[in-house]
Amino acid sequence: MIRMSILALLTTMACAPSRAGTVEAAPIKADQAVAVFAGGCFWCMEKPFEHYTGVITVESGYTGGPEIAPTYKDVGYGRTGHFEAVRVVYDPSKTNYEALLSSFWHNIDPTQSNGQFCDKGHQYATAIFSDDKAEKKLALKTRDEVAKELNAKVVTEILPAATFWLAEDYHQDYSAKNPQHYMRYRTGCGRDRRLTELWGEKAGQ
Repeated sequence: MIRMSILALLTTMACAPSRAGTVEAAPIKADQAVAVFAGGCFWCMEKPFEHYTGVITVESGYTGGPEIAPTYKDVGYGRTGHFEAVRVVYDPSKTNYEALLSSFWHNIDPTQSNGQFCDKGHQYATAIFSDDKAEKKLALKTRDEVAKELNAKVVTEILPAATFWLAEDYHQDYSAKNPQHYMRYRTGCGRDRRLTELWGEKAGQ
């Protein structure tokens, strides 16, 4: 895929063997809630939520497809029905689903139908995975608001929650582990440039 080609040109990654997407995300605690978003490269979708008030953890992974224990290679090459996604576990007494939706929208291009930024393919498309009727209602409401604000067709899908498979260890907290490579990739993919075109000062919030 395109992202893999860019990564190869930017740097050579030596990735030690690690968990290969075979582990389902752990159940949340009774006083926690979870939101799952697909916004293209999961490295770039982790960071906006990691320092968000009320967020407990942000995990990269794969969801939305029927395959069991998908790997990065299979998902990246479009061999599965999965999306790259992030799972945001949060404290509902400190933040809420609608606030997280707002952050999601301002970190994606919801008008792009063939992936996100330089990453092309279904696996990089945008989607919101709602867990119940209340979440779906909020997701649809905010999608309509975004379409009106941008005066454009929003192609982001609203899908039912599905099994979330944790991505390989080296993908977790990637921007913190590999900050220079992360920024080269993010800049080279044109993510921030396009977000600013779409959202102005709201970009990346």
